[in-house]
Amino acid sequence: MKKYSIIASLVTMFLSAALPVAADHTGLSSAVSAEARVWIQSPVDMQEVSSPIVVVFGSESVSISPAGVERENSGHHHLMVDLDKLPAMDMPLPGSAQLIHFGKGQTETLLELEPGLHSLQLLLGNHIHVPHSRPVMSEKITILVK
Repeated sequence: MKKYSIIASLVTMFLSAALPVAADHTGLSSAVSAEARVWIQSPVDMQEVSSPIVVVFGSESVSISPAGVERENSGHHHLMVDLDKLPAMDMPLPGSAQLIHFGKGQTETLLELEPGLHSLQLLLGNHIHVPHSRPVMSEKITILVK
């Protein structure tokens, strides 16, 4: 388990260093507080759940506002479901069943998932659905749907 933690830390450090550069080159991203963070409050990592699942989003040091509303240090949630590869961090996030937009500023959702293991991760987007110049992303969690 310790080996996994070291690898996860290295990957996080690499992504943190690489992503801001990619996000800046189009000029579509927005600045965000250095303290801004998001997380999945519920369910928790490795929790066994039944579908439909109530997924609750947490945030700190950033305002959650609807898409289309340009406001400093703010954004709205995007939930990545079973996404193995991160989307482009310098363009608007494409909506799909695996990348769900919460453009009304929602902070929770009811999610229908098939039985089995699933991953969930949050990514904050600005008023035009582009990740911030310093992407604000939660840890990826895994849940088991019975």
